[in-house]
Amino acid sequence: MKALVLAGGTGTRLRPFSYSMPKQLIPVANRPVLEHVLESVRDLGVTEIGLIVGEHEQQIAEVLGDGDRLGVRLTYLRQDAPRGLAHTVAIAREFLGDDDFVMYLGDNMLPEGVADIAADFRAARPAAQVVVYKVADPRAFGVAELGPDGEVLRLVEKPAEPRSDLALIGVYFFTPAIHEAVAAIRPSARGELEITDAIQWLVESGADVRAREYSGYWKDTGRVEDVLACNRRLLDDLTPEIAGEVDEATRVIGRVVIEAGAKVTASLIEGPAIIGAGTVVDAAHVGPYTALGRDCVLHATHVDDSIILDGAEVSNAGRLNASLIGRAATVNAGAQGTAHHRLIVGDHTHVEVAA
Repeated sequence: MKALVLAGGTGTRLRPFSYSMPKQLIPVANRPVLEHVLESVRDLGVTEIGLIVGEHEQQIAEVLGDGDRLGVRLTYLRQDAPRGLAHTVAIAREFLGDDDFVMYLGDNMLPEGVADIAADFRAARPAAQVVVYKVADPRAFGVAELGPDGEVLRLVEKPAEPRSDLALIGVYFFTPAIHEAVAAIRPSARGELEITDAIQWLVESGADVRAREYSGYWKDTGRVEDVLACNRRLLDDLTPEIAGEVDEATRVIGRVVIEAGAKVTASLIEGPAIIGAGTVVDAAHVGPYTALGRDCVLHATHVDDSIILDGAEVSNAGRLNASLIGRAATVNAGAQGTAHHRLIVGDHTHVEVAA
């Protein structure tokens, strides 16, 4: 089995970050979302991965290289514009050959993994197997209507009156039968080749199309709120480790990782939290549920439920809660602040906050 991982989306819901970096590289628990995805694929025993990329190909390649660091082999496949999920299957045709494959959206986090679902697909080999998840409001999703044995009867994209609460999420398993379906469909009203249309074509052609329900934690990291929620979930699994320098005036409580090269003085670090290599924390309060990237500076500020990306500097900023601070951004106040702020700050941006 091979894999097709999609990392070519433009990330409009994550602006201003997606102007300067692909959304799939935004860190969760100090590692890019895309790294978590690739490890999930590897855990299925799949190491040959075609990675669909767009205009941010170079940035993604600089981080992931050939995949060897993660135990996979990456083949980069360029999509010139977002033309639909089924279009990515078409442009990956040569890479995929006649192999079965898993298609995985590069901004979807399923930390419990889908190994049992993959095993079912390998054993039964239906033409296609979709992964579904119960949602409160299915109207924003592709919805699967199932028969009594888990067979897919119909797929409907964003139905006004859903007949099911089972939404399609970003993992699909396919045999080579999907290629005929992709070749047979036409662009939808929004001008894209929809994977739901291709799967529905298989259903209408009498092919065996199955669904398996995923009941673990799932998050589409397409919005800042979702990135922060996913960060909280992954930080809950931290294994404590203090490899950096921590002075006697600092208190460390709970599950905390302080990486080698970090320096913490006169501060309170409240887990779960992670402090990246080379980061300096002084007279500050970090956490809970906070990830500081590498080579940051945090001074006289309380940061909780937040992500601060590499190279950012935050000083005298009072309390930052549910915030996302971009790479090499600076946030400060003229004097030590006490105000409570929720900030979304893009890369290389300077922000002055009220004290």
